[in-house]
Amino acid sequence: MKWLLAILTIFIVMTVGLGLYLQPNSFALCPYNQGKPVTREGCAPAGAIVAISGGDTAARTAAAVELYKNEWAPVLMFSGAAEDKDGPSNAAAMRLDAIEQGVPAGAILIEEMSENTNQNARMTRDLLRRHGISDIILVTSGYHMRRAMLEFSSMTSEDQITIRSSPTYDSHWGWWWWLTPRGWWLALSEFGGIMSFYLGGSTS
Repeated sequence: MKWLLAILTIFIVMTVGLGLYLQPNSFALCPYNQGKPVTREGCAPAGAIVAISGGDTAARTAAAVELYKNEWAPVLMFSGAAEDKDGPSNAAAMRLDAIEQGVPAGAILIEEMSENTNQNARMTRDLLRRHGISDIILVTSGYHMRRAMLEFSSMTSEDQITIRSSPTYDSHWGWWWWLTPRGWWLALSEFGGIMSFYLGGSTS
């Protein structure tokens, strides 16, 4: 009986630890202010909100739009190539979605060529350089946030761009991710990608 309890305890600790590790949140300790920025360090507005496509792209777009409406940044950036090469890019679709949610078209920048997280980071860096932006809030799904932060931090280190993480829950990932095969597949795939980053310097 004791060994069963020990195994269960280890499983719970590992599961909770993996979930927390994958989705760092720069705003977890910010004082509650109706979702709006405060003057406290790390809780103030940024130069831009950057959302990358993939997974539940609609949920990522909605999260970025909410941050914009709560005045976390004056600019929205969307990054991602077309999933269907005969159709519009993911970034263009996210832009249209944001406009339909009330964001002015002039407040949105898009990067339409990146096909993986490494390219998202590299091509967004180039866009940030052109517009002189040095402080961003990165939006992606919770399970993807750690790897995205690694890629973006690596690509923007020379430019001294400050990156803060704002993970979002979506149709593929939530508090109960560990109860589904899909949740475990996402978690372990991302963990594998993180290990690849440390071993080789980038991920797909």
